[in-house]
Amino acid sequence: MKLLDQISRALKAQEDAGLRRRLRVAATPCQPSVRVDERQLLAFCSNDYLGLAAHPRVVLALQEGAARYGAGSGASHLISGHSEAHALLEARLAGLYTPYIEQARALYFCTGYMANLGLLTGLAQIDESVEFFSEGLNHASLIDGMRLSRASVSVYPHGDVQALEGMLQQSQASTRIIVTDSVFSMDGNLAPLKQIDALAHEYDAALVIDDAHGFGVLGAQGLGVLEHLDLRSSRVIYMGTLGKAAGVAGAFVVAHDQIVEWLVQRARPYIYTTAAAPALAHALMTSLDLITSDEGRRRRAAIATNMMRLREGLHLQHWALPNSDTAIQPIIIGDNQQAVKVASFLLHQGLWVPAIRPPTVPPDTARLRVTVSAAHTQDDVARLARAINRAENEFNSHERF
Repeated sequence: MKLLDQISRALKAQEDAGLRRRLRVAATPCQPSVRVDERQLLAFCSNDYLGLAAHPRVVLALQEGAARYGAGSGASHLISGHSEAHALLEARLAGLYTPYIEQARALYFCTGYMANLGLLTGLAQIDESVEFFSEGLNHASLIDGMRLSRASVSVYPHGDVQALEGMLQQSQASTRIIVTDSVFSMDGNLAPLKQIDALAHEYDAALVIDDAHGFGVLGAQGLGVLEHLDLRSSRVIYMGTLGKAAGVAGAFVVAHDQIVEWLVQRARPYIYTTAAAPALAHALMTSLDLITSDEGRRRRAAIATNMMRLREGLHLQHWALPNSDTAIQPIIIGDNQQAVKVASFLLHQGLWVPAIRPPTVPPDTARLRVTVSAAHTQDDVARLARAINRAENEFNSHERF
C-alpha cells in the first residue's frame, strides 16, 4: 500500500536525523528506582517532583476512592459523570486560589492537554475579535489550543516583555488574551509574570498561565507561581496539572466564576468526553493535603537541595547548563545524534535521562532533560553528576560508545 511505503520512508528519514522516539516499558511504580525494559534504572526523567505518585497515603486514597465510587464515571460531566468526588476537588481548589483570583471557581479536566485545548478554544468563542499573544516557548498543548481556536495569534519572543507590549499596542482586537507557561518545561526558567500581568492591566487583556511545572513545587504551600510571586490579579486564568507534582492525574483551571461557567458551556474537550474516574479526584484530595502540609514543605526543600547539589557537581566545559532554579535542569548538547548517544551512554550506566530533540525544542538545542525530585537522595544526584561529567569528557575527546 502506498501509504505504508510513504510512512516507511518518513520513519527512515526521522531515524537518520536522530529524531525517532521509542517507547520504554516501566514495570514498577513511578519512583527514582524503576525497572524498565527488564533493567533496573535510576530515573531522572519523571515529573513526579514531590514523589507522591507512589506515596502510601495517596495509593490508599485511590483504593478508597475506587471502593466508594467504582472504577469509572460512566459519562461526560454534563450527562451523569460529574461525581461528588469531582465537585469536592473543585471546591477545594477554588478555596486555595481565592486569595489570588477574584471570585475563584475551579474546573477539573482529564489531562493538562485537554484543559488547555478546552480553555483556549472556549475563550476564542467569546466574540468574533479575539487575539492571543503567545510566548515563543509555550507548550504544545497551548499552541494547539490556539491553532484549533482559529483566532488570531501573535507570537512574541521568549521572555521579551518589550516585544509583547509592542504587539498589544498595535492590536485592534476587542478581546486580548496573553498566553504563557510559568515554568518552561524544557528550560526550567520562569516567565516574567509580574511584568506581563502589568501589561495585561494596562492593555485590558486576560492572562492565561499554564503552571504545569510550578503547581506543587513553587510557593510556601505549593500553590505554584501565583503564591511564589504573590501575584493577585483579576485577569489571571490559571491552569495547573495534577499528574506531575500531585502524583495522580488530570488538571484544573481556576478563574473568575463567569469564565469557568463559560467553559462549562463552550469547552468542547470538557463537554464531549467521559469524565475521569472519580477515584482519581478522591485521591487528589490527599495529594492536596500533602502538598499544603509541613511534609510538602520538606519535600520542596529537598528538591531545592538536590537541584543545588546537581549544579555544584556538574563541571561542564563543552555543554551548556542554563540558569534554572527549578527541578528541571536541562543540559544543552546541541546535536541530535550526540544527544541520543549520550542518553544511551547514561542508560548503560543505569541512569535514565531522556534526550529531548526538535520539534520539542528548537533546532540545534538537543539536550538532556534532567528532573530532580524530593525522592532522590544526595547520593543519587552525585552519581548522576559524575556520570554526566564523564560523558562530556569522553564524548568531546572523540571516544565512541
